This record gives sequence, C-alpha cells and structure tokens, in this order.
Amino acid sequence: MDTSEKTEAYFAEEHHFKKAIAVLRDLVLKTDLAETYKWNFPTYTINKKNVLAICKFKNHFGIWFFNGVFLSDPEEILENAQEGKTQAMRHWKFFSESEIDQLKVSAYINEAIENQKKGIELPRSPKSKVTSVAIPPELENAFKKQPKTKSSFEKLSPYKQKEYVEYIANAKREKTKVSRLEKILPMITAGKGLNDIYR
Repeated sequence: MDTSEKTEAYFAEEHHFKKAIAVLRDLVLKTDLAETYKWNFPTYTINKKNVLAICKFKNHFGIWFFNGVFLSDPEEILENAQEGKTQAMRHWKFFSESEIDQLKVSAYINEAIENQKKGIELPRSPKSKVTSVAIPPELENAFKKQPKTKSSFEKLSPYKQKEYVEYIANAKREKTKVSRLEKILPMITAGKGLNDIYR
C-alpha cells in the first residue's frame, strides 16, 4: 500500500475513536499541511517538515506536535510525548470526542504551522556515532568469499553499513536474503549506500 492507502485504512479501521480522529483530520485538512503516513500514523507536513501526527490508542487519541515545546499552550494541555526520551514533541490527549474544542484545536494547529514556517524547531543533536555493526552471518560469509567487498563495506559510513545490515537481517525467508545479497554486493563493492539513489 502507498502512503495515501495506509492513511485511508487508518481512518477507516473500526475503532472506538474512529469518529473522533476523523474530526481531528477534518480540522487538519483545512490547513496548508500535506497528509502522509509515517511511523504507522497519519502525519502532516509543510515544506516536507513534520508538523503533527494524529494518533489513536486503546484508551485515548490525540495529536502529536513534533515541535510542540515551542507552542504557547494557553490551555496548559500539552504533555511530553515520552518523558525522558522526547525533547520537542508534545501530545494533546483526548479521551472522548466531546473533549474536542474545534476552535482551540485549530488555534494550536495553526500556531504549529506558523512556527514551522518560521523554522522554529529544536536543533538536531548529533547522532551518537555507530562504532560497530553486528553483521548477519549471510553477509559475513559473502565477505569471506569477496574480500574486496568487505573492504568497501568497511569504508562506508556506519549509517550506511547499518542500512545494509538491517536490509539483510529483516528478510524473513532464506530465499529473500539470497536475492537481497545478490542485489547489494555489487553496490557495496562500488562504494554505494543502499538508499543513495533516494538521497
């Protein structure tokens, strides 16, 4: 499924908050935000920057504001999405559709959009360096047969190494692992990253 199909499926799924999240979606779609689907949630962006996501869970639903820490929050309603883990993201939780005050929610959404347009966001902290990657046995065996490929792999950035490792490790069937290996070994030898074509 592409992102639009995944989004439609998310909102169409039978769930006790189905009507409630549809209300939130309607409010968001009245803005300039583009609708996409990331991390298993409908996510809304402007200039390809994440602004908010609509989420539903067993006991609550709500909006994640990716840079919610910068919202003025006049209702004092926003919570840290994951205390101790998330720095900028803030969550507005609802427990029933009747709690949605459309004017207030729209005000928060519009403020989040304006902040993003102004570039108000938490600077990214440098990613902790990946010093070593656990190489799957299939890749290790291929490297033993092709030392040049192993040498090229070691010259790749840790991030690119990790992409290749996960690509093989995430294949569930042996046949898939074999076909993926056939695809990536020439790329590694050429010093290319798995997703360089998309960067």
